[in-house]
Amino acid sequence: MFDYLIFMLALAVCGIFAGYANSKVNNAYAKYGQIRNYRGVTGADAASRLLWANGVTDIRIGHISGTLTDHYHPAQSIVNLSDSTYGSASVAAVAVAAHEIGHVMQNKKGFIFYHLRTALVPVVNIGTKLAMPLVLIGLLLDFFVAATANSDLGYYLAMFGVLLYGASFIFTVVTLPVELDASRRAKKMLVAEGILQDEEMDGAEEVLSAAALTYLASMFTSLVYFLRFMFYVMRMFGNRRDD
Repeated sequence: MFDYLIFMLALAVCGIFAGYANSKVNNAYAKYGQIRNYRGVTGADAASRLLWANGVTDIRIGHISGTLTDHYHPAQSIVNLSDSTYGSASVAAVAVAAHEIGHVMQNKKGFIFYHLRTALVPVVNIGTKLAMPLVLIGLLLDFFVAATANSDLGYYLAMFGVLLYGASFIFTVVTLPVELDASRRAKKMLVAEGILQDEEMDGAEEVLSAAALTYLASMFTSLVYFLRFMFYVMRMFGNRRDD
């Protein structure tokens, strides 16, 4: 019961932090989404200009519905900009568009964390599906095999399931430097191309910095769930062997 209370407390702290991060993003975007940039450059225009300035000619700019649903899809060679970004000439829209071009440049320049995150996607997808079945199979093996032989096969199988589950946490850890670097590249490109003026860059930085907090909150939350899962599995095996 005490362990469960600790878990719930940690989860509550993460929830408060996540709420704070989301509030920062919403407030920053609401504020700078209403401020038109001096040059009247839309998010789509900014994205196109930054691609051209960096010699990238094989990436299209797409338009998708929603707010802050912007993303770069490397397999389809397209940067999809949301309704709130594509045709908007606000400071926030340009900052978000530039951030997505930052991901394009990470891919083009071979940024190690970007490619590591991409490689982790199938591992995470498989891990979330196989983690619990592997733990259950491990428990069954530990019960039946250990009764007749001194074998740790079940334990090792369950721990492998735990590691697969932990891939989700590793994914969030790797995501943080990817997003921070994309924002760094975005700010650098916006200054280099003169899309935003110096006083407008403060607003762009506020929007991008607020977004980074959401990824930090996600990482902490994922860590709490991973530790809870790992300790729970270890305790199950400990209780099994004590019996």
